[in-house]
Formats: sequence, C-alpha cells, structure tokens
Amino acid sequence: MSPAKKRARAYDPAKIRAAILSQFTHVREAVAFLSPEQLAGPTRLGAWTVRDLAAHLAMALETVSLGLGSEEPSKPELTLTEWPFATAPRAAAIADRTRDFAEANPDLDALYARTGERFTASLATAPEARLLAARTGAMTLADYLVTRTVELVVHTDDLNAAVPGLDVPYDRQALAACTRLLADALAVKAPGGSTEVRIPPYAVVQCVEGPRHTRGTPPNVVETDPLTWIRLATGRVTWPEAVENAQVSASGERADLGGLLPLMG
Repeated sequence: MSPAKKRARAYDPAKIRAAILSQFTHVREAVAFLSPEQLAGPTRLGAWTVRDLAAHLAMALETVSLGLGSEEPSKPELTLTEWPFATAPRAAAIADRTRDFAEANPDLDALYARTGERFTASLATAPEARLLAARTGAMTLADYLVTRTVELVVHTDDLNAAVPGLDVPYDRQALAACTRLLADALAVKAPGGSTEVRIPPYAVVQCVEGPRHTRGTPPNVVETDPLTWIRLATGRVTWPEAVENAQVSASGERADLGGLLPLMG
C-alpha cells in the first residue's frame, strides 16, 4: 500500500488546540516588545514588513472564528494532506489581503487579544467534524486546526529571521504537528518506499518510487532537523543550500529531494 493510500495520521484535537494557543501566545508576547522601527523592518517574504507578518499571524488564527461563524459547507473539498498543495495558487491573494488586514489593524496588541478571545469562544461548542469554509477549500475543523500549526510555526520562524535576537520559542506540539503534516505531504507527492526521510524526533516517512526497503538499513536515507525540514518544505531554504551547509544528510541514489521541494508556497 503506497503512502498516499495509507490511513491518515491521527492528531489529538485537545493537544492541537492547546498547541495553537500556546504558539499564538508566544508570538503575542514577543510582538508586544517590538519597537516601531523593528515593526517597519523587512522580512524574507517579499514586500511584507514585520508588522505585516505579525498581522498575518493573527489573521491565520482569525480564519477559524470567521469560518465557524459562516454557513457550514455541504461537503469537504480538501483532506489534510492535500492542503499544503492548495496554498500556492492563493499566494498573491493572501499577500494582498494581509497588507489590507495590517492597515486595518494598527494596534497589534488589541488585534492579538481580540483574535485569541474569538478563537477560544468559537471553539467552545464546535465539534471536530464540523466543516469549515476555508479559502483553500472546505475542510473539517479538526483538519483545519492542524493547518494552523503550520501557519504559526512557519511564520514564527519568519519572524525570528526578520528580527535578530527575537527568538520566539516553538511550542513542542505545534512544531511536531507542522513537521508531521509536511512530511506526510511529501509522501503523498512522491509515493513509494525506496527512500526514508527522518526528521527526529517527530517524523519518519517512506517515499519515492523504486525498490522497497524491507529490513536493515535503508539504501536511501535523508535526515534533517524539524526547522530545516519546514524551511525546505516551504521554500525558505533550497535543497542545495541545506546540503552544502550540512543541515541535511542524504545518502543513496534516490536521496536527492531537490526536485520535490518545496511542497507549498
């Protein structure tokens, strides 16, 4: 059975909710201490300023309460592992909406307080199976919440890269969920069993067509740390850069993942 057909990975809904709130709190506490000069600074996300990025982090969470406040779709359109591939076509629209959202919410502390309160209130009675009308496609609430760990972790890393010395911490559960979802997306994009991708301590997946490994040391092995994997999967770091800087080890003729990355834009 190929990785694409395997049973979907299970996530504990309570842990995911707690992880989202924890990571959001980490970001809110860090953003509160940024100076106007720091907020006006550049990021690695094109024309986005640090303020735009901070606003986007709140916007990513606010989509949950907005979705739950809207009419429920009749049927799901996306599975969890399909979501990473649905983001790139909307990149330009998301960038435009982020800049508008940042301009409409100049008081970041008030925005973060309001967003956190709405998120908590909207989830109080919402069942995990409830369908939510996301811009990328309708998903179950349980699945959509896992995607919020990706948004929060990826953009926390962007924030840390933009502001030297900021060092916003990563909630362990949020980092784990983000790592696992992007690893599973790789297995969907390149189904097979010839290459083992290891991202300790959170994920191991089999992928890439070819002879399937059954015992002993796999002939094709890729290993890296969670943040490097997330940067590779989202295009923050290229495969050649990661290999050259010894951020990833790759052995075997089918261990070059450069042609498969990034997974999402």
